[in-house]
Amino acid sequence: MSYFSRKIPFLLFLFLIGLTINLQAQTLREKIGQMIWASFSGSRLHDTTKVDLQKRNLGGIILFAGNIKNPTQVKLLNDTIKMFSKTQPFIAVDQEGGRIARLSVNNGYKATNSAYRLGVIGREDSTRKTAATMAKWLKDGGFNIDLAPVADVNVNPASPAIGKLERSFSKNPDSVYYHTSWFIDEFNKQKILTSLKHFPGHGSANVDSHLGFTDITNTWSEAELIPYKSLIANNFNGMVMLGHLFNKNLDPVYPASLSKSVVTNLLRNQLGFKSVTVTDGMSMQAITNNYGFEESIEFAVNAGVDILLYEYNLKNNKSLVRQIIDIIEQKINQGKIPVSRIDESYNRIIELKKKYGIIDNTSNLAEENIPGEFSLSQNYPNPFNPETTISYKLQAASNISLKVYDVLGREVATLIDEYKQAGDYNITFNARHLERSREIASGVYFYRLVTPTNSITKKMVLMK
Repeated sequence: MSYFSRKIPFLLFLFLIGLTINLQAQTLREKIGQMIWASFSGSRLHDTTKVDLQKRNLGGIILFAGNIKNPTQVKLLNDTIKMFSKTQPFIAVDQEGGRIARLSVNNGYKATNSAYRLGVIGREDSTRKTAATMAKWLKDGGFNIDLAPVADVNVNPASPAIGKLERSFSKNPDSVYYHTSWFIDEFNKQKILTSLKHFPGHGSANVDSHLGFTDITNTWSEAELIPYKSLIANNFNGMVMLGHLFNKNLDPVYPASLSKSVVTNLLRNQLGFKSVTVTDGMSMQAITNNYGFEESIEFAVNAGVDILLYEYNLKNNKSLVRQIIDIIEQKINQGKIPVSRIDESYNRIIELKKKYGIIDNTSNLAEENIPGEFSLSQNYPNPFNPETTISYKLQAASNISLKVYDVLGREVATLIDEYKQAGDYNITFNARHLERSREIASGVYFYRLVTPTNSITKKMVLMK
């Protein structure tokens, strides 16, 4: 018996049954896993990340431009991420508009106005139109959170990380509030989460926190909190990203992302924020040049941070996620991090995922919402060898395609690519009779039904 054949029972359990989980039964290590976001290189899901999603309950993935080739590829990549996940993850991207846009003309999308440009235009309809366009891209691409909008006030137009890149809407805090609220509203209409950044305000900084220690003590003012205060007061329930920004008047020792004074006392207790907090990238030099890997994790968790964001997935050629889980578990055993801190963050994360329909306790977590214009049934039998039947229903006549992909996103077969009248249809997929190859191996495959306006992806298992 081959190694893969021995693994088939596990795969069946994981993909066909195990995705309907009891969230109350999560172990400590699985709860910690939900507090971590990672990335990976390339346009296909990294093997290490597959294991992190399956076995370590990784809470989120962030994609960058290097992960995205075109709209079709990124949708399939995000579908693959979801299929491999024990608990459905946050799938995030930085899509602010302008220069900070991972979906751009370089990978099949369009150019968009920067926040600054929208602020200069000053019209609600312009900001809403840009936000609505980007929100639809994210929705169609399988994302569920945008790490935007920027709530920084444009105090210093030459600020290298904000003003110089046109990432702030305005120097007027009230104007920033209005534009961010319109932006958020358009994303909420598409059920896409948003994340305000970079608390408590990066707009006055003279230094880019990507490149080193960023001290805003002498440039920052409380006016930079106005957009956050106003949004929170008006029931903003997305995320807040914490900047690696040092202000000795707020905390004489730690930057905001590692500071209990900022995260718990200021943001939560004073401003009343109840939802999820996430760090800016933990590999940025404002952190790595000044704190060790382990101590930065300990400080952030104890500060009250819910999610630690990393822009990679390997450290010393081993799973970064596993190493972080090991570190936090060890510090809990040493009494340096209380278990209650993990439970607080885990509960906030799960509650937010439920609120936005990312997970629930009763349905298969891998299933998508079925568009009203058509439906796609689970193939039968499943597992199958070598034939299985796929059924679908069209409410109206349409051009459609039905294709099969492997877990790396490679097309295996085109079953349908034509115009169809409304009706109920069945089609047989035979793994032995393929145009492009004689036969395919045992494993997990995805079949995707696409119309000009919608798509559905489901999984199936070939077991020989």
